[in-house]
Amino acid sequence: MPWDDAGVPALTRDTGAALLPEQVATHAPEGAAVLQYEWLGAWVVVARGSYDMDSIAPLSDALGVAAGTYPKVILDASGITFADSTLLNLLILTHQAGTLRVVAPSPQFQRLCEITGVDSILETRTSVDDAAVS
Repeated sequence: MPWDDAGVPALTRDTGAALLPEQVATHAPEGAAVLQYEWLGAWVVVARGSYDMDSIAPLSDALGVAAGTYPKVILDASGITFADSTLLNLLILTHQAGTLRVVAPSPQFQRLCEITGVDSILETRTSVDDAAVS
């Protein structure tokens, strides 16, 4: 999902929908950011930036709470610019805790999942809407 100049997912801008009161934006070190909102009964966590051991905490917190609260968690990974095994481990743990869909991973992130075999565990979708209804 593309981001607009204000750092808001274009989905909310394009549809004219107002930001939900429960949306939370969190900034991690090194420009990583997490935005969360409910969509079609699922909890969407939008991650952008670089995720490693030093910047994973806000994303880990968001996914952990979401997995314990919602029947389906969607990670919009389109804005992830760097990921290492720390993020892969978090996604596997989130997948084990409940239903997780990963949306639009960047080519670099998708390649990392393929090389490590994580792509055979995680379910990916092309859009948040596809992930919410699957």
